[in-house]
Amino acid sequence: MSELRESPTAPAVVIIGAGPTGLTAATLLGQYGVECLVLERWESVYPGPRAVALDDEVYRILVRLGVRDEFAAVAWPHRGLRLVDAALRLLAEFRRDGLGRHGYPQGVMFDQPELEAILRRNLKQYEAVTLRGGVEVTALAQNRSEVRVDFIDRATGSRESLRAAYVLGCDGANGVTRASIGAVMRDLKFTQHWVVVDVETGADLGQWNGAHQVCDPVRPSTYMRLGETRHRWEFRLAPGETADDYCEMARLYPLISPWTRGIPIEKLEIVRAAGYVSRAQVADRWREGRVFLLGDAAHLTPPFVGQGMGAGLRDAMNLPWKLAGVLGGTLPETVLDTYQIERKPHARTLIRLARLLGTAMTAGGELGNVIRQVVVPRLHLVPGLKQLASDSQTPALHRSDLVVRPRLRRTLAGRLCPNAILDDGRRFDDVAAGRFAIVTSTEPSTTQRAEIEQRGAVLITSRPGSELHGWLRKGRAHAVIVRPDGTVLRTGRDPLALGASLPRASAAG
Repeated sequence: MSELRESPTAPAVVIIGAGPTGLTAATLLGQYGVECLVLERWESVYPGPRAVALDDEVYRILVRLGVRDEFAAVAWPHRGLRLVDAALRLLAEFRRDGLGRHGYPQGVMFDQPELEAILRRNLKQYEAVTLRGGVEVTALAQNRSEVRVDFIDRATGSRESLRAAYVLGCDGANGVTRASIGAVMRDLKFTQHWVVVDVETGADLGQWNGAHQVCDPVRPSTYMRLGETRHRWEFRLAPGETADDYCEMARLYPLISPWTRGIPIEKLEIVRAAGYVSRAQVADRWREGRVFLLGDAAHLTPPFVGQGMGAGLRDAMNLPWKLAGVLGGTLPETVLDTYQIERKPHARTLIRLARLLGTAMTAGGELGNVIRQVVVPRLHLVPGLKQLASDSQTPALHRSDLVVRPRLRRTLAGRLCPNAILDDGRRFDDVAAGRFAIVTSTEPSTTQRAEIEQRGAVLITSRPGSELHGWLRKGRAHAVIVRPDGTVLRTGRDPLALGASLPRASAAG
């Protein structure tokens, strides 16, 4: 065994895993100038088929990362979700047409390896961030002031170690981080084995550009178009089957033929096929001291509402600005406690909605038939699922030190501020630019404006008739504090009083 070599450098943050969650967290930390090191097991982008869909809330995060044009070039319109029976007859439809409330498409399809390649290229512009591939983290050990990270260079076998102020575990369901802090997954009672197959063809299948989910206890399945020539099918595996059984088109063709009738088999090419286990799980703890869990390390979402990767990116949007503020001395370390308080219930709600939809698709026996005939056409009435389906709006974050709201009254606190178009033609995010913002419907005085801006916040006045003005009125607020992640911290009447509660230099770094 090689000798353990300890690095003399000590980045502020080590991120384990360079999937979409890890790359998002690294990019946001880089935007705040926080030095961080990303350690990734694979030397380059992992090519396997994984996430394929996202909504306008997650699209907004990608734009915040600076990859709007690059992502738009590889994204494919996603018109929503259709639930159909085994004969492909329509049971229910959830449409997502046009732009959402944040100014981006309500739904798009994409290829995750392409997205990861875009995020990796974009990351190179931040000098504070280093990405190192081909290394495997083997152990973590922490004390009150730092975390030691041990890892192996997979090419040379050399053993190395370094120390960091904080560690973000974005290393997936089977990574080392969760075990290192003694966290365990809580099973929400949903486990299924599926095969996912990507097919390339120049032929026109003539299908609706959305997700088709077949509600069938015998062979539940999903079809969606990912691009000009790329299509994806997913099928639940029967007992005794494996993904390898469908690596050849001759075996796959009978399953996909309801969508490809009339297209010769030789015009269809399997790009990749892989098995996966669909699970509904949430870790009991997302943090221990200086180590945090994000993405699949903290939660696993069944794919039926297209929120798996999105949940990880929401984790990554929630935490970096808090870390940057703590490291920069503008926020107290106690704000890090809000990460799990805010994110865990949000993720669990979406997991339960996905489990509900998955049960509606796949339940067998007489109960399954009742669900499909009676419940499925009325799924749009289910709280949470109705909002998610109609305008891709996810639940508000729970109360915390950074989401201040009364217990029994509806308020804008915890919800995302719309990425509205402002008077000068820019959108809210372009002006806020990762800083705290105060949005007010009353014209502030010169003194008020100076005091708020002195604290490093952005002051935005919403004019009557504007989108933000209407949003404030509907939420019964005259002014709000919006956090760097776009979430409303608190509401009030007086912008100066709200401004007084902001931290100094509130750009969080």
